[in-house]
Amino acid sequence: MKNEFDILPLKDWLKLEGSPLIISGPCSAESREQVLSTARQLKKIPEVRIFRAGIWKPRTRPGSFEGVGEKGLKWLREVKEETGLLTTVEVANPKHVELALKNDVDILWVGARTVVNPFSLQELASVLQGVNIPVMVKNPVNPDIGLWAGAIERMALSGINKLVAIHRGFYFFNKTPFRNAPMWEIPIELKRRIPNLPIICDPSHICGKRELLKDVAQKALDLEMDGLMIESHINPDKALTDPQQQITPSELKTLLGSLVSRKPQGNIEFETKLEKLRSEIDKIDAELIGILSRRMGIIDEIGAYKSQNNITILQLKRWRQIVEDRLGAGLESGLEGDFLQKLLEIVHVESIRRQTEIYKQSNGRKNTNL
Repeated sequence: MKNEFDILPLKDWLKLEGSPLIISGPCSAESREQVLSTARQLKKIPEVRIFRAGIWKPRTRPGSFEGVGEKGLKWLREVKEETGLLTTVEVANPKHVELALKNDVDILWVGARTVVNPFSLQELASVLQGVNIPVMVKNPVNPDIGLWAGAIERMALSGINKLVAIHRGFYFFNKTPFRNAPMWEIPIELKRRIPNLPIICDPSHICGKRELLKDVAQKALDLEMDGLMIESHINPDKALTDPQQQITPSELKTLLGSLVSRKPQGNIEFETKLEKLRSEIDKIDAELIGILSRRMGIIDEIGAYKSQNNITILQLKRWRQIVEDRLGAGLESGLEGDFLQKLLEIVHVESIRRQTEIYKQSNGRKNTNL
């Protein structure tokens, strides 16, 4: 994705004064009383600027609560008129957009299940052509930064310049404490690719359990994310959807009060020390690149030697020995086992790829000589 899209900073259209954007409200709008009662309590929390509620709920299985539909938009209009909070809802098709705009919803968001489908994204982008409304784009369910960036690009190409990315975690087949694994490296990479794109975090969907919310919310702020979307409900244990991840407005106020806002930069002494340490990292990285280059050069020699002697590329015994030895040495040096395992696997995959190319070239030369 190119970076020249004109994405407005949050402060230009939300008038934020250096504080993180806080969005809150129930996972689902269930009744008029539930929506208004929650909104009235949230209005008492100065940090909360936007009220969220799911009107249409994409459910995995039929028969589950799929949202109240259009009548919920009227409740959101009442919230806006009574409290002054901005409102936001998830939209998944052009009809949703039409109804949301008709009911003066302030901000739209595109959910994780919709982002995975470029056809659905293009339908939404087309219907939003020329519409001056902010759009928030959640990351796709699967950890594919291309899908996420592509969804943002489609919205930008439709003329939307008030864009926000929402990090809500990713499905991961390995068991973790979280409902959706944070995989912080993905939103960080998105920020690198699109530096002017605001990114907020949705700890509710990452955690799936309210007791994990604080740590994830703090981590998001420590990584300089621009805000948080945290689900709150007047009576979370009775919620029709995702009760375990919702908290009361009172609990939200306590949580927000416990978070520490850190400065993006320090004083001159701090910056000088930081720059010195970064220079050391730059030198070490240069050495690492040189070492990897030399290692791959030796791998090429091994590949050529194996090819000449008609030996298979993959040597499982040798690979097991490498993993065992390197993991042992790495753990003794204070490195995390998972990190080192991933690093070894990346190097091994590249080694196999290079040797495969050498075999192809060797076979090509043999065929030419026939």
